[in-house]
Amino acid sequence: MERLEHRACFDGWQDVYQHASSTLSCTMRFAIYLPPQVAHGPVPVLYWLSGLTCTEQNFITKAGAQRYAAEHGIAIVCPDTSPRGEDVADAEGYDLGKGAGFYVNATQAPWAAHYQMHDYVVDELPALIEAHFPVTEARAISGHSMGGHGALVCALRNPGRYRSVSAFSPIVAPMQVPWGQQAFAAYLGDDVATWAQYDACELIKVAMETLPLLVDQGAADEFLATQLRPDVLRAACDAAGHPLTLRMHPGFDHSYYFIASFIGEHIGHHAGNLKSV
Repeated sequence: MERLEHRACFDGWQDVYQHASSTLSCTMRFAIYLPPQVAHGPVPVLYWLSGLTCTEQNFITKAGAQRYAAEHGIAIVCPDTSPRGEDVADAEGYDLGKGAGFYVNATQAPWAAHYQMHDYVVDELPALIEAHFPVTEARAISGHSMGGHGALVCALRNPGRYRSVSAFSPIVAPMQVPWGQQAFAAYLGDDVATWAQYDACELIKVAMETLPLLVDQGAADEFLATQLRPDVLRAACDAAGHPLTLRMHPGFDHSYYFIASFIGEHIGHHAGNLKSV
């Protein structure tokens, strides 16, 4: 690994590293915030997955999360949202290719060579973090929009891997909305049956663990009715008896102003679960 940034923040350190990823076959960057409590021993970790067009930078510069991570004594790890590099496949537009990995393991050419983001987030990155930083194996996961989709899917597909999960404005039913349909067709192919393994609402139907879901959604979100569809998530959870806290917030849109307004509550929620026996 190579450290690219090292900045003091709320008595902890906000760092950015790059490393050679064997899962993605490219060089990847991730950000990690280490709170001041690491001076006294390892701390639990919250993994944050960002949305379309984002890198590891958006969350650490806009959300104001470090203040709350320092208060609760948890680390925050933010990976990039897709593979990067000159030989990595890309597409025109913001919603496919670089910056739009959708946290799936692609099976179709030319994407399959690098776009294995699910395995990177769930396996390779935590193994790297736990081997090289003063953290425990207590993990939580959260994210926004495409990253909210990723957080829900990673938690639902991997029972026992995370202590808690939350999301801001997640794409909860990608099989039913344009963003998801385009990405899944490209990355996974035309067999719609294979898409269900990355659709939170479909995974809830067969979930082996009833990990409670915390979802915050802005009621003035410009993508609410066309791409996000929290009503479908509520119906899926009601039908399966899966615990869900879905909070609709009047006036809030899809931006980081929304995330910054409630990130403290989410980090407090995760801290309580991460520190419980």
